[in-house]
Amino acid sequence: MPGVVDLFAELAALPSPPGEERAVADRVTEYLRSLGLDVSEDDAGERIGSTAGNLLCRLEPAGNGGVPVFLCAHLDTVPPEGRIEPLLEDGIFRNSAGTILGADNKSAVAAMLEAAKRVVEEDRPHAGIELLFTAKEEVGLLGAEAFDQERLRAKIGYVYDQAAPIGEIILGAPNACVLDVRFRGRAAHAGMYPEEGRSAIAAAARAIADLRLGRLDDETTANVGVIEGGTARNIVPELCSFLAEARCHDEAKLAELVREMGETIAFAAALGECEAETSVARSYRGYRFRRDDMPVRLASTALERAGYEPSYALSGGGADANVFNQRGLACVNLANGMANIHTPEEQISVADLEGMVEVTLALVEAARETLA
Repeated sequence: MPGVVDLFAELAALPSPPGEERAVADRVTEYLRSLGLDVSEDDAGERIGSTAGNLLCRLEPAGNGGVPVFLCAHLDTVPPEGRIEPLLEDGIFRNSAGTILGADNKSAVAAMLEAAKRVVEEDRPHAGIELLFTAKEEVGLLGAEAFDQERLRAKIGYVYDQAAPIGEIILGAPNACVLDVRFRGRAAHAGMYPEEGRSAIAAAARAIADLRLGRLDDETTANVGVIEGGTARNIVPELCSFLAEARCHDEAKLAELVREMGETIAFAAALGECEAETSVARSYRGYRFRRDDMPVRLASTALERAGYEPSYALSGGGADANVFNQRGLACVNLANGMANIHTPEEQISVADLEGMVEVTLALVEAARETLA
């Protein structure tokens, strides 16, 4: 069977934008079954519009004592804008075809699979391991949201979904809201009767210019990521829409920011004599751990045993861990060495791929030694 390096290259080469995870799901299933393990797939794919559901594989306890753990990684990547041709050069994987590599999150998938192989082949004792691979994480944690967490026996879990050096333990992630905004003006011929028109694009542009965007403080961000509108260059545009988001570790502050954004949008619409409809939805809830919480202590112990110095940080991004923590499971996000994710410069080193295998094995060992 391939080692973690070859396995990662194989998985990365399989395109898996959100909703099109089938090929990767099949390869992961094949890999685990070749180890003699059972893999089940739920019906989440049908419910969230994906070609694959969530995969769950359970390694029954081997030995006495300890606490079981679940390990979770997502099968999808942000959509690639071209071919994916993993290139290994000087110990670093990059994509030679000029788009994303898919280290987010296939480096985690590969490390977890390789660790499972080591546990099985080396007959390592453990308190129970559950491997969960989710779909459509990149578009709102949809696979994790659709997963029935009652299927998990473990109450402590880990995701490897932070682009930072190995050793960083994420103690908290933000709350997030998404805003779908639609402006309606009045269409008119731009050359003959422009004064009769009301430009939805101009009103939306005014709103965006007036919104506070970017990093607002050390725990708050806001962004407008997509805008579209108009039908032709010679028509005053009747419609324009944009997609925005806001994130904050403080839930009350987030609510205030979203209210402010809504008022800014309404004011810009009124100035442009347009109408604006703003739909706000919760994307995910934040969470916060203490350094002495059991899942954090286990992670710290495992990192030290694997030769890494633990450090602690708050994240500005969401991950499947947000969903599990909201549902009462203690799930910690660990950095795994990914760099420049979601860009053509995305990369992961062989040393980090191999290092996360050792961290995973150390986690399993530390969990086995822990009193339930």
